[in-house]
Amino acid sequence: MPPQEQIALSESDQRQVLELYQKIQRSRAKLVGPDGRTQNLPASLYEFLVKLIADLCEGQSVAIVQNDAQLTTVEAARMLGVSRQFLIGQLEKGEIPFHMVGTHRRLYVRDVLVYKMQRDCNRHRILDELTRAEAEEGLYDREPPDDRAD
Repeated sequence: MPPQEQIALSESDQRQVLELYQKIQRSRAKLVGPDGRTQNLPASLYEFLVKLIADLCEGQSVAIVQNDAQLTTVEAARMLGVSRQFLIGQLEKGEIPFHMVGTHRRLYVRDVLVYKMQRDCNRHRILDELTRAEAEEGLYDREPPDDRAD
């Protein structure tokens, strides 16, 4: 799998995406062929496009990946932002499913994304709990110490 390409949207592109989103919400999208004939999009594809454009309007990152796309351990580690050694440890613990292709481990993108989502949700939950505990202890109400020499 080639390295992920990231494309930044300019302000002009963002405006065009917003206009497209508003138009697609007002009416059903149709495909127009080179011969000028139109065809309605299937409902599932239409809903996918609406969701895709909405995410882009909100500034969300969007990736479209084949369901059975496979990654090497180096690519998966890069996607997760961890070292390859750490990833191998997670694989050996059974945290992420993998399969062998000859002597090499391969991971399905969908499994890596599920792991990433669960990891990120767990991190957010822990941070929320820490923030709540510190707020209950009144740590956010205290004045910071004055480090200036008198």
